[in-house]
Amino acid sequence: MKILVLNAGSSSQKSCLYELKGDEPTQPLEPVEPVWEAQIDWTHHQGAAELKVKTSQGKQLEQELSLESRAAGVSQMLQTLWHGETQVIADQAEIDLVGHRVVHGGQDYQQSTLITPEVKATIDRLSVFAPVHNPANLEGIEAIEQVLGPEIPQVAVFDTAFHSNLPPAAFVYPGPYEWLEQGIRRYGFHGISHQYCAQRAAQIVGRELEDLRLVTCHLGNGCSLAAIRDGKSIDTTMGFTPLDGLMMGSRSGSVDPGILIHLLRQGDYTPDKLDHLLNRASGLQGVSGVSSDMRQIQQAIAEGNGRAQLAFDVYVHRLRAYLGAMLASLGGLDTLVFTAGVGENSAPVRAAVCEAFAFLGLKLDAEKNAQSPADQDIATPDSSVRVLIVHTQEDWAIAQECWRLAKQGLT
Repeated sequence: MKILVLNAGSSSQKSCLYELKGDEPTQPLEPVEPVWEAQIDWTHHQGAAELKVKTSQGKQLEQELSLESRAAGVSQMLQTLWHGETQVIADQAEIDLVGHRVVHGGQDYQQSTLITPEVKATIDRLSVFAPVHNPANLEGIEAIEQVLGPEIPQVAVFDTAFHSNLPPAAFVYPGPYEWLEQGIRRYGFHGISHQYCAQRAAQIVGRELEDLRLVTCHLGNGCSLAAIRDGKSIDTTMGFTPLDGLMMGSRSGSVDPGILIHLLRQGDYTPDKLDHLLNRASGLQGVSGVSSDMRQIQQAIAEGNGRAQLAFDVYVHRLRAYLGAMLASLGGLDTLVFTAGVGENSAPVRAAVCEAFAFLGLKLDAEKNAQSPADQDIATPDSSVRVLIVHTQEDWAIAQECWRLAKQGLT
């Protein structure tokens, strides 16, 4: 079975083609390498996009595209599957299923779902909650319909679905009850990554997922934590939007709402200005004035930049604080997982976070931590808490969901 995965962002489109044979497991025990990968970056420069393609045989393609729409970009990207040097299939008829990452499923979808006109309409309606991402996800779905035809089965894998089991005490905001009736509640995000990393962690430590208390730390440009017990998310840091919770690359995370009221009363702030301030000009970028990239923050610290050091210290302080909250929800901790760009690659962040939890008996192996090994335990043998680096693979997780639905006859 050949499964095409589309992971659409506001300014990019990532895609993979997986070929699954026989009876592959429905859990991501050993990830499968895609036979074809492609990415379109619409931020390359005005009026153009950059396409990069590579195959498992080592063939590569880089070219600049002039595009009028996302559909046109997806069409040209897919052409490289069955034409040219990066061809890996004879024609488009070989594609059996298409899976999409969809950021917001609201209260409507608590699991992956075969896409129908009704599902598309709901994704569109939920765009009010995710105005940057859901429209892009929907455009990807419609682009596939245009390129591969409306008969191709498509599956929506929702980023919010893994958090659908949050208890009311965790998802209800302490505002007027009418908020809840309007759908204003904690949804949580990065669910595909959190679920994958939890499953992979159980495999690495050789235990059943249902027997573990885990905190998964997805630390990229966007950051969130999830407390996982009995294989389910019971608490998380992102909320009604991905802006809540931890300090991030350019997002503020949680701030006193009184600050926003104060700024609005100054007279020169609008909702759009506040949106830009909180999502694009805060976090590591805003505090340091250097960058939203942790690697550049570390370089600036080494050069003696005090604001970069402050940004790092605030980042770690808030990460420790929210991790403590996750521990309280779990009632203990068996395994701590670091993933995504910062989580997988920043030894100083991992060391600073783990240092604060030595009172639990958590002991980090400094040498292993410095090496940042993927999918390995970096705690000492006598540590009471296992500490893992897991390379998150959202695309593979989406392919697995498509495979699962196909095996159940739901596609």
